[in-house]
Formats: sequence, structure tokens, C-alpha cells
Amino acid sequence: MRAISIENNELIKAVFFILLAFLSMFLILIVFFYYSRKKIIQQELAKKDLEINYQKSLLHTVIFTQEEERKRIAQDLHDDISSKLNVVSLNSYLLKTPNLSDVELTQITDNIIEFTQNALENSRRIAHDLLPPVLEKFGLHSGIEELVAEYNTTKVVHVIYENTSNFDEFSFDNQLHIFRILQELLNNAVRHGLAKNVIIEIKDENCTKNLTFTDDGVGFDVNDERVRKGIGIKNIESRVDYLNASINISSIINSGTTIIIKF
Repeated sequence: MRAISIENNELIKAVFFILLAFLSMFLILIVFFYYSRKKIIQQELAKKDLEINYQKSLLHTVIFTQEEERKRIAQDLHDDISSKLNVVSLNSYLLKTPNLSDVELTQITDNIIEFTQNALENSRRIAHDLLPPVLEKFGLHSGIEELVAEYNTTKVVHVIYENTSNFDEFSFDNQLHIFRILQELLNNAVRHGLAKNVIIEIKDENCTKNLTFTDDGVGFDVNDERVRKGIGIKNIESRVDYLNASINISSIINSGTTIIIKF
């Protein structure tokens, strides 16, 4: 009987230790899952914070860009329009001068005509910069063709444009954003990249539209935060984000830049 009692005690102890081991493992698993879940939640919160900060940065960029555009328009109106209309006004006042000779009258009239024409031309240019008539009337493809033609007439850069896609299903706002993106890309390539040749290609691929922009400029370090935070890049990224598109930028110093946008 004593031997049986000892065996029972040993069995109870063994069962107790087994239960204790399972309980310990269960508690360890609970603690492990708790901290794992906590870590995942912290990572998700950090990711959300990054997304919120990125959205704030894009919004700030849009607002800053709009303000800069307003300043530029105001400056153009002041320098190109207001100043010329002021000269027209002064010359018109001179017409009231008594006893003007025919030569003086002709000169004043010519001045009025010349400065009025200049003011009209500049007002058309400003309006064109704000909203290209070709883009509004004939769509994105025609707008890009005109933009490319304008750059090619400068003889500073040679731009090739190839398009096999159709933008009829895009809203006018979306077409305007794509147009502004290309304006910014061309401006950056010529002013900052000193590019001599640019290729713009748009095509359909796997139910998406691919816009590939390639230049042979000086390139830049894509990991340089100063470049990435530049207003030009930020302006492009904000428009890409508005289009729910994606952008990939690759560049090698002294070997040009390639930018692919999928939307």
C-alpha cells in the first residue's frame, strides 16, 4: 500500500508539473501575443502618422505652389500689363495738349497703339499660362503637342513626344493635372537638369497608363533630401497623389533622369 501511495504521489507531482508547464507556456504565449500585437499596433500608428505627415506636407506644397502662382500672376499683371496701360494713359492725356504738330500727334498715337498691343499680347500670354486654350478645347494630347512645340521652338532642347493612349475618359481636372506635371518636368529638365534632349512617351500597359519622361541632363542624387523636398518635386508628387497614381524616379549624376508615372 505504501508503494502504491508513493506512486500516486509521484503521479500527482508529474501531473502537477505538466499542468504547471502548460500553464507557464500558455501565459508566455499570452504575453508574447500581447506584446506582438502591441508592437504591430505601434507600427500601424507610426505608419498612419507618417501618412498623415505626408498628406500635410503635400497639402502645404499645394498651398505654397498656389501662393507662388498668385504672386507670379500679380507680378506679371503689375510689370507687363499695369505699367503698359499706365504709359497708354499718359500718352492719351498728352493728346489733350493744345497745338500739337502732326509729327507729335503721330508719335503719341503710335505709342498708344504699340503699348496697347503689348498689353494685349501679355494678357493673352498670362491667360495661356493659367489655362492653355488648346488643352481646354481639344484635350490633353493636343495640349501636350502644343507644349512640346513651344519648347522645340526655343532650340534649347529637343523634345520627342509619342502617345498611343487615349484620355477621353479622364476628367478635365485630371487632364490638367497631367499637363501641369509635364510642364514641371520639362521646366526642371531644362532649367535645373540642363537637358538637351527629352523623350515623353505615354502608352497603355496592363490596364494602366504609363507616362515615361526621360532626359539627358546632369541628373541628381535621388536620395538627397534637399532635392526630394524641393518645391518642384513636391508639386509633382502632390498632383500624382491627387490622381491616385504612382511615381518612380531614377537618376544618375551626369547620366540623366527617368521618371515613370502610372495612373
